[in-house]
Amino acid sequence: MTATIKVFVSTLAFLVTLLAGITFANDAAGTGKKGESIAKKTIETVLDQHTDRLMSLPGVVGTAIGECEGKPCIQVLVLKNTPDLSRSIPPALEGFPVVIVETGEIRALDPD
Repeated sequence: MTATIKVFVSTLAFLVTLLAGITFANDAAGTGKKGESIAKKTIETVLDQHTDRLMSLPGVVGTAIGECEGKPCIQVLVLKNTPDLSRSIPPALEGFPVVIVETGEIRALDPD
């Protein structure tokens, strides 16, 4: 082999070894796909981070934490469940299932 080819092969081998080492280090550090940490956010944190966007959708009157099939889920409270809302509200947020709950208008009670 010529000197140029030897240098290229050596450089390529080094890069492959480096990439393998980085991948192994990420796995050992507890990261998953695309650098996401295995330690998940709490449902409270996820809801807090997404509530403003959800509340900006026409017809959404609130958000809450509920229980779906024995596990925590995010509830999006709506005046009336419409096809547009169903398309606008994701089925899950950061791994937590999202359910749409039709509540009608929510008003504060008079303190009488």
